[in-house]
Amino acid sequence: MNSGYPVNLRLDGKTVVIVGGGKVAERKVTGLLGTGAEIVIVSPDVTDEIQRLHREGKIVWKQKSFFASDIKDAFMIFAATNIREINQLIRISAAPDQLVTIADDPERSNFHVPAHVQRGLLSIAVSTGGASPTLASKIREQLEEQFDDSYEGYLDFLSSKRKWILKEVENASLKRKLLKTIVSSEFLTSDNREDDFIRLYETLLNETGQ
Repeated sequence: MNSGYPVNLRLDGKTVVIVGGGKVAERKVTGLLGTGAEIVIVSPDVTDEIQRLHREGKIVWKQKSFFASDIKDAFMIFAATNIREINQLIRISAAPDQLVTIADDPERSNFHVPAHVQRGLLSIAVSTGGASPTLASKIREQLEEQFDDSYEGYLDFLSSKRKWILKEVENASLKRKLLKTIVSSEFLTSDNREDDFIRLYETLLNETGQ
């Protein structure tokens, strides 16, 4: 079996259809919220959480059984029912250029959703290629402990400072030193990164003789 190729997809404005309304479907919905995708659930019955999201206008719920026309305009499709025959019908109904994952048949899926940790701009994905979702989840839990909520603000800091450095700093050596130094434990744990950055910039500026 060939290995998969990891990518981050931009789903803003794309239609994502999830067929099924149970806990598996609910987890898929939760993972898609915030991506900008138009999330459509197709199922006669859904969980209370999916109903709530539908009432709040965050997703579309088509309260019906699956028909091939339900996925005609979908960019990405999740076959997440507990009936194997329906999941296989979804697979064969999809066009060759559509992304389809089947909850109970990873071998015939053309993509897998990795277990992932999200800390603001930081995204860490773990995949076993469908071999063991349980192991992927276990590794994710370990990463959640290692990369805690402090990384969210840290990534915002790194993003803004990288843009400033690339725009304002002309000296190539100074630019490299700044970009390298701000990615350090000192800045991660700092209580005042802005002041620390100013001091770093002034120190390195003097060292380069500018």
